[in-house]
Amino acid sequence: MSEQIFPLPDVGEGLTEAEIVTWHVAPGDRVELNQVICEIETAKSLVELPSPFAGEVTELLAEVGQTVPVGDPILRVRSGDAADPSAPDAPAAAPAASPAPADSDETRDAVADAAASVQHEEDAGGAVLVGYGTAGTVKSRRRRGGEPLLAGAAPVNAAPIPVAAAAPVIAKPPIRKLAKDLGVDLAEVHGTGIAGEILRDDVVRQASQASLFRNLSTPEPAEAREERIPLKGMRKQIAKAMVESAFEAPHVSVFTDVDATRTMEFVKRLKTSPDFAGVKVSPLLIFAKAMLWAIRRNPQVNSTFTETEIIRHHFVNLGIAAATPRGLVVPNIKDAQDLSLLDLAKAIEQLTITARDGRTQPAEMQHGTITITNIGVFGMDFGTPILNPGECGIMAMGTIREKPWVVDGEVRPRMVTTVGGSFDHRIVDGDVISRFVADVASVLEEPALLLD
Repeated sequence: MSEQIFPLPDVGEGLTEAEIVTWHVAPGDRVELNQVICEIETAKSLVELPSPFAGEVTELLAEVGQTVPVGDPILRVRSGDAADPSAPDAPAAAPAASPAPADSDETRDAVADAAASVQHEEDAGGAVLVGYGTAGTVKSRRRRGGEPLLAGAAPVNAAPIPVAAAAPVIAKPPIRKLAKDLGVDLAEVHGTGIAGEILRDDVVRQASQASLFRNLSTPEPAEAREERIPLKGMRKQIAKAMVESAFEAPHVSVFTDVDATRTMEFVKRLKTSPDFAGVKVSPLLIFAKAMLWAIRRNPQVNSTFTETEIIRHHFVNLGIAAATPRGLVVPNIKDAQDLSLLDLAKAIEQLTITARDGRTQPAEMQHGTITITNIGVFGMDFGTPILNPGECGIMAMGTIREKPWVVDGEVRPRMVTTVGGSFDHRIVDGDVISRFVADVASVLEEPALLLD
């Protein structure tokens, strides 16, 4: 008989502390190797921690809501053999956890059920702790009744079944509830699951064009005169980053109105293209591709300022600001400059779904070089965004709406938007900024420039 102590690991580069959100085990419970034991909140992610030991839990060394420094003990286990982090077959990879947003018990249950319904699409390896490897199927989030959801693979020999044109809608109850909440008609959704089953991602994809405010209800007035919310976790990190950016980097903002009619026509053609079947296509895709094109012509905007030098990046890790129930996250698409238009569309779609599900990992938000924020989805015409720390530029696109526009001396209805952004004036001057924004605007006016 021996006892092992599990210290809080660094699940992301540079992590110094994390908050215990939920314990999935209690003293006296038997745990298996790589079984999820708790959920922690880092600066911008919810992460499930798998156990590196097998044995009996003798003591929880941290309480729910407690912020624990990396390296401090959080769990004691008896009679379990520790996984050998130095073993040759133990990959030193980032954790592939599967956290989910949790605004309420009902939301947690719905997300858990939805996750179970799409699990056959996920890697069956389960959550992986840095340096500990994986042991196949692991336990995931528990339901209110205490019954665990098992993260399993697809049934062996399962194969898609042809679906007739008039086939009924196939969707599990949580998916139907999600569709109702998002205002999605399931009859219009193309199911990508076995036998045409509609999955959670299918519903989210269908709803992505809709207003994010459609389903927000007006709450009753609060009885208390005020509420005190502890500054911790994600909100604490956002506040720190915004203060650092606003007061250390001198911002300069430039913006312009754009006739995006041809962009909207291009998006419409892409949606009917067989090559883009089943892939979300929106003006954001063209905006992102326009930025990549403009960066090639104005590489200065893709830089980082330090006290001793300016680092100009010859790759683009394109950040996409995403609003989630837990706050703003900015994951980035690594080496976006190498992606085709189709691959870029897939990357943006996956990034967005992952962020909305609360599954964005710390590594996915690191080392960004320039960022996009799409405030148009909120119905806003424009704003002046704050730089993501360490980056030189952030571009914003407002809503695209029909407005009167002068064409060849005549006023005509056109689809108009406003684009622009904020830039670090220590790195770039006004002429570079103006050329960059003008280049982005020129592609939105004439997407054929992307063929150059």
